[in-house]
Amino acid sequence: MTDLPLAGRIVQLLVIARRFRCDAVLCGRQIFTERFAEGILAPSARPTARMDSIVHHLGLALGGRPAAGFAKRLMLPVSKDTLLRVVRRRHRPPADPLKVIGTDDWAWRRNHRYASIVCNLERRRIVTLLPDREPATAQAWLAGHPTIAIVARVRGGGYGEAAAKALPHAVQVADRWHLMENASRAFLDAVRKSMRQIRTVIGATTIDPKLLTAAERLQYDGYLRREETNATILALSKSGTPIKQIVRKTGHSRKLVRQVIRGERHDVFRTRQSSLDHHLPWLDDQWVAGRRNGTELWRRLRTRGFRGSLRVVAEWATRRRRVLAINRFGALP
Repeated sequence: MTDLPLAGRIVQLLVIARRFRCDAVLCGRQIFTERFAEGILAPSARPTARMDSIVHHLGLALGGRPAAGFAKRLMLPVSKDTLLRVVRRRHRPPADPLKVIGTDDWAWRRNHRYASIVCNLERRRIVTLLPDREPATAQAWLAGHPTIAIVARVRGGGYGEAAAKALPHAVQVADRWHLMENASRAFLDAVRKSMRQIRTVIGATTIDPKLLTAAERLQYDGYLRREETNATILALSKSGTPIKQIVRKTGHSRKLVRQVIRGERHDVFRTRQSSLDHHLPWLDDQWVAGRRNGTELWRRLRTRGFRGSLRVVAEWATRRRRVLAINRFGALP
């Protein structure tokens, strides 16, 4: 029997218990072992009750693996599996009747096998896991809990039909997480479809490839190729070509073709955010004052807290010189 450590050492107790035998032939239990008090040692248990209580609190506070590491430093020889078993054994399900629940599907294995989960939204705890997401299964479980007054569910699936049949008195509400997810997705889709018009209004559609960095130029070339693909697909669609033939002619997937036709693939070229953004006003003042050496500007920026590399400042100075050259001569030297 294992007890709490003493002076930094593991304590093992040797307990001698008496055993009794029953001579009755029809007795279901022929061997009886001497029992100890409830607060000392539980039947068929190896750790003492006080050690089991400490292990239970460690498992609740830290979980499995972290609690096992901490218990090892406390000289408590328990594994992560033992910690979790103690927590599960001592868990007592709430006796209060269910009133507000939430239902949704979840994956035993994604894209292969799905089931249903039911949560107590008042206590924020899982109530049960149903083996599948069939309406009949959910209806049978809901019918066994007539005290449920509110059911929060997703819009899809058969949960609404199951709740209406099993609990006609219950109020069905939309799941808050899915409402926020659907609203944010709809908002982003609307903004993405209008991004071209937005950039046109704010005057951000003019891009001079000569002023782009090497990385931005690669991104810009890809953007032009995607725009050309979109224009080709739209032209074929406007001429009455079916989607199946567009897929064969262009070699693109059916999903991409549908996105372009529905206006869900408006690609926008975005320049990367520079670490110089916060220092641009100071750099402009230095440039106007005649300090145009990239290395010198970088050294001065370091004293102002700039953590970027010399290459970033050198590229900025190079772009400024190109702008000056274009303004003076109309072309790069």
